[in-house]
Amino acid sequence: MIYAVVNQKGGVGKTTSAVNIAACAAGMGNRVLLVDADPQANATSGILGRERLGPGALTTMDVLLDGASVAAARMATVVPGLDLIPSGPDLAGASVEMVGRVAREGLMRSALAGTAAEYQHVFVDCPPSLDLLTINALVAADRLIVPVQCEYYALEGLSRLMETIGEVRARLNPALVVGGLLLTMHDPRTRISGEVVGEVRTHFPGLVLDAVIPRNVRVTESPSFGEPVVRYDPNCAAARAYTEVTEEVLARG
Repeated sequence: MIYAVVNQKGGVGKTTSAVNIAACAAGMGNRVLLVDADPQANATSGILGRERLGPGALTTMDVLLDGASVAAARMATVVPGLDLIPSGPDLAGASVEMVGRVAREGLMRSALAGTAAEYQHVFVDCPPSLDLLTINALVAADRLIVPVQCEYYALEGLSRLMETIGEVRARLNPALVVGGLLLTMHDPRTRISGEVVGEVRTHFPGLVLDAVIPRNVRVTESPSFGEPVVRYDPNCAAARAYTEVTEEVLARG
């Protein structure tokens, strides 16, 4: 099962969710692959621990555009059972280079076609945009996880994303399913958080995951240690919430 974690709006907890759900899935005994398809490479730095990419390391760019295999590019992470295809700054030019490629929307699907033999679950961390990298992830994916921040502008852009998902489903990937809208950065002390939760559940009945990710200082600390929060502090509120989310996502899948 290939999951794309996607939202063109930045700062919604997309990378944090991709890293922690992938880590939780691996912790449940699955073989999991995390693909960092964001040129900012935050998923890469947030999961490799003290390791850093060497000058000859292969990245998502090499897999998508230069024919490198998943087996050659993947790296082990601090989480047992979880491998990573890292990203790097070179990925920023991928959308431009993709334009001239034949079947450009299907490059990621072709690259990940053989992963089912080794991995139960593949998670793709998408960039905060609706460019060709994100479209490639939508075409490759079986399910989508859409993080939605519990703040005023949460619904802004969500309708556009849903339109794009519909277009991809109609033209390129008819099997694509929204696996869940994930409410993130919830603060029960503020009225707006509760209002956003209610609005999203009203506008998208049946699509919103039950578990909600709370604001938690441990979430912001963990990337600086190169660990997902579920490993950095497995007993904190956010880690427990991500465990519940992962159980729900995998059950839906």
